[in-house]
Amino acid sequence: MEISSARHESAPASVDSREDTRAQSRRAKRSPEKIRAFAGAGTLAHMSYRSRQCHLQSVLAANHLDGLLLTHLPNIRYLCGFSGSAGVLILNGKNIVFFTDSRYTTQARQEVEGAQVVVSRKNPLVTAAAWLKSRHRAMRLGIESEHLSVAAEARLQASLPTRFRLKPAPALVEHARMIKDGAEIAILREAALMGVGLFGVLKKVIRAGVPECHAAAELEYAASRAGAEGMSFPTIIASGKRSALPHGRASTQRIPAKGFVVCDFGVILGGYCSDMTRTLHVGRAGREARRVYAAVREAQQAGVDAVRPGRSVGEIDRAARKLLQQFKLARYFTHSTGHGVGLEIHEAPRVAAEGKELLRPGMVITIEPGVYLPGKFGVRIEDTVVVTERGCEILTPASKELVEI
Repeated sequence: MEISSARHESAPASVDSREDTRAQSRRAKRSPEKIRAFAGAGTLAHMSYRSRQCHLQSVLAANHLDGLLLTHLPNIRYLCGFSGSAGVLILNGKNIVFFTDSRYTTQARQEVEGAQVVVSRKNPLVTAAAWLKSRHRAMRLGIESEHLSVAAEARLQASLPTRFRLKPAPALVEHARMIKDGAEIAILREAALMGVGLFGVLKKVIRAGVPECHAAAELEYAASRAGAEGMSFPTIIASGKRSALPHGRASTQRIPAKGFVVCDFGVILGGYCSDMTRTLHVGRAGREARRVYAAVREAQQAGVDAVRPGRSVGEIDRAARKLLQQFKLARYFTHSTGHGVGLEIHEAPRVAAEGKELLRPGMVITIEPGVYLPGKFGVRIEDTVVVTERGCEILTPASKELVEI
């Protein structure tokens, strides 16, 4: 059965639309077994690798490059579909060639689309350099300087003729990856809804006295049974005073009899990541705890309501931060408001106060303000949203009401 995601436009959400969101949240809360049936109901949408390759080839000359050598695996997967752990992709105006080692002979031939596959027993970078040397006398070759080590770059340069110039290339693939196509959004939506359903597992297992790592293990086991390929990142279950740690990975600490528990997690489906955060409270929440939770919830909603095409990511950050300033809590919001999500859990654009990137339809970002009171507690609420023509669609429609366990 298909679940519709909540939709928010650029105007502040009305009472009716928020009621609709809560209704959809209730429909999204399903057991792992039902999520598994949903996730496996059909094949994953086919990616348009050839159009991505053609676009990249079309911008090489404008960036003063004759070719591009890619080593960052998420970029390689985006361009040709390879999901293994060793590979190099070379792209120029005429050729697209993928290099890997003999461990991936069968996998490469099954997965790679739109590129010639070359398999060798040698390191793929060595094989790629030999191929370049045999076919070109000179080239302005772009490299991913943020992902290729200094040592690897030196070895590559030493193995090529002197008329080859290695040039740090701009983030051409990362820039293209910011705008998701329909197939990508479909997978991201499915992964996000799987996470929403799995949140029900946490509400059942989080109890006073349970070690944080046990709660995380139950979640991850349920995710595996539901069909997830893995977790997007090490699960964060941070309880009591540890909830004031923005990235408090699940520890052996037992959940206290009273206090907040920050739950930040995501699953990988079809190579794409989901990401959501909800904060529960064990026991009856006191006045200060309720005030902080309400402030974070309002700030998060302000961030969501601000999302629409043409606005800068900095404006989204400021919308959430301004709300916390009204509660005199902004100084306890110590990180950016969000980030892009896709083949990597953190990718462009970064939703930060100084950000100038303009939002465009198809961008998928998180909105996740938090307040962290050292030595006391912390609260964070996070949704993943996709920018639409008029506003945004929330991909993680789980309830944001304060839950007391």
